[in-house]
Amino acid sequence: MWLMENIFNKFLQQKRVIILDGAMATELEKRGADLNHPLWSAKILAEQPELIKQVHLDYLKSGADIITTASYQASFEGFAKYGYSEKEVVELMKLSTQLAVNARDEAIQKGIIKSPEPLIAASVGPYGAMLADGSEYKGNYGIDIKALKNFHRRRMQTLLESGADLLACETIPCADEAIALVELLAEFPHAQAWISFSCKDERHVSSGENFADCIRIVNQTVQVAAVGVNCTSPVYISSLLRIASTVTGKPLLVYPNKGETWDALHKCWLAGAGNNNFSEQALQWFNAGASLIGGCCRTTPEDIRSLKQIF
Repeated sequence: MWLMENIFNKFLQQKRVIILDGAMATELEKRGADLNHPLWSAKILAEQPELIKQVHLDYLKSGADIITTASYQASFEGFAKYGYSEKEVVELMKLSTQLAVNARDEAIQKGIIKSPEPLIAASVGPYGAMLADGSEYKGNYGIDIKALKNFHRRRMQTLLESGADLLACETIPCADEAIALVELLAEFPHAQAWISFSCKDERHVSSGENFADCIRIVNQTVQVAAVGVNCTSPVYISSLLRIASTVTGKPLLVYPNKGETWDALHKCWLAGAGNNNFSEQALQWFNAGASLIGGCCRTTPEDIRSLKQIF
């Protein structure tokens, strides 16, 4: 296992699995938030921040070792389209971390949390999330690595200054964006991150490129503390983990969705069977090499509680 003063070491020395949290946006919707907007969950930072804090707290109560901020859709370009100034964007991005910190502090004060203290991962969503057209599940943006770095640089800097423990670079659909993120991390030499990809099947990221090649890209730097897959159908996870384990010695993480399909045109989840055996499948992912396991879209605090019970 990759041990470079890795930020996950204290957990992995005490337990066999680090439990991640579950979905933020779909939980906010369940609690009455209107996310039918290109800013998605990021607009709730401005409108109902206490609701975000409550979701964080519920995941901590369920046993999450890491909670991820509501900054996935937050970007300077995205907010600017709707009249937010740069100062306001900085404040909202930093608020996303502060809400997670406040939830963690409350959980500690109430005796909900046992040692070690949960980590806060600042979500860095892909360029495609800002486009709000489902491009994070396609990845063929038509822009180069330099443009991707320019998009991510300021938001990464802001989130690193916010007090988060690490960056969660997630739902990355293509090799070029992985390259951009790895090169940007070198500009912040004390930062650590995980990088997780969205995948279209058992061997390819959403752009159609080989998953193994994308893992090789992020394996080049010790600043990437873990690698893996998120917002991908559970049926592909075990195969993807087996591929990753042949390419890297870094901790592997998975937080798939419930197996339903997102309709980017109509901004809704298509009805389907989904995954009713989330915790049972999680055991398969553990056996395939995952040491960080959680959930993405449509997963709930109850799903995270079930993971805590089996691990």
